[in-house]
Amino acid sequence: QLQLVESGGGLVQPGGSLRLSCAASGFTLDYHAIGWFRQAPGKEREGVSCISSSNGIISYADSVKGRFTISRDKAKNTMYLQMNSLKPEDTAVYYCAARKSGYQCVDAMDYWGKGTLVTVSS
Repeated sequence: QLQLVESGGGLVQPGGSLRLSCAASGFTLDYHAIGWFRQAPGKEREGVSCISSSNGIISYADSVKGRFTISRDKAKNTMYLQMNSLKPEDTAVYYCAARKSGYQCVDAMDYWGKGTLVTVSS
């Protein structure tokens, strides 16, 4: 069964940090574009960060640049999102996703996790 499973969400105070993990099973993340998306209450889902499958180029949404870091561990078939200096506006359900049908992350990725909730509040 092909699946992505996120973990690491929770409640954190403003200025705090969290690391999200996304473990893939049933397929390898190699040769896939991989990324993180989020959906805040009442808002549309947005892309947060992506690693391109063609050249490994990493991209970030302007709102998280300098605070979030995406990475992958090929041996563990897992991707991560390190989130620092968290703000209340980062509160959202975070989803990991993978795409083999193209090099870049797009709204219509091939595989999605079920999401993990991150709440930034004092």
